[in-house]
Amino acid sequence: MNGPVIGVVGAGAVGQVLAAGLVSVSLPARLVVVSRRMEQARALVSDLEDMALSVRSRTQVEAGEVGDLRGCDAVVVALRADFTNSAVQDIRRGGGAANAPALGVLARELCGYEGSVLVVTNPVDLMTRWFAEVSRCARVYGIGSNLDSARYRLLLARYTQVSPDRVSGHVIGEHGDRAVPCLSSTTVDGRPAEGPARVAVEGLQQRPALIRAGIGRTRCGPAGAVVSTLRKVLGLVDGIEELCVPYGDVWLGIPIAFTGGVPAPCCPPLTRYERLSLDSAASSLRDAYTQLPTPTERIPA
Repeated sequence: MNGPVIGVVGAGAVGQVLAAGLVSVSLPARLVVVSRRMEQARALVSDLEDMALSVRSRTQVEAGEVGDLRGCDAVVVALRADFTNSAVQDIRRGGGAANAPALGVLARELCGYEGSVLVVTNPVDLMTRWFAEVSRCARVYGIGSNLDSARYRLLLARYTQVSPDRVSGHVIGEHGDRAVPCLSSTTVDGRPAEGPARVAVEGLQQRPALIRAGIGRTRCGPAGAVVSTLRKVLGLVDGIEELCVPYGDVWLGIPIAFTGGVPAPCCPPLTRYERLSLDSAASSLRDAYTQLPTPTERIPA
């Protein structure tokens, strides 16, 4: 069977929606589902097989173990430790101490893996750097800023009453309270749209809370961002995604242009205020990273 092999680690809310999305569009030839509880992985696989038949998907789904991921072209990390997030500010950072040890175990088991790794686990900018440093994998990307950017373009399109493909704009920095909308380079139909973009930013800041209040956790949006990014990193299509990658001595979201699967940074020109906001996000992430529990085998950046 021709096509990429993709692994998904985590069979919780995001992992389930992501796996279903991948199967529904037949993106991978094989999908390997890995969970800390094998019975959970097998149950999800059975459910996905039922769906695959109905939608006539060509994807073969199977439950696997971490060792099976080395045969994958790309691995998506959507695991989440069992904890209650009591944070009222910097909510996405609330799971850092809980998720880091589990992510560190996976990173050590995948040390030197040569495929692409997409990290979804929050706090995504911190966890992406964590995974990259522990695993020494060369192609690690964090999903976060591309979801923010998609929301931003969607809300701006609605406000200006145009289709989203006529809107161009990026949200960079941290996926969270320190996201940096690039207002100065945002356009609608190729024309500057800084004024309407400010209105879209207000909606962007409110959207996560609205979703959490209704269904408890975002899941479909991150899954869609992963599917879009997988197509780029696997070289199936060319295009730009805002992904968490190294930025100086930290990791945060910037636009990355993929051509034939090869990445290249393509950050737009920034105003002084946007640059200062990005540097502030970097400084905050730098400090937050030092507060994570230190793994015994962390590799220096």
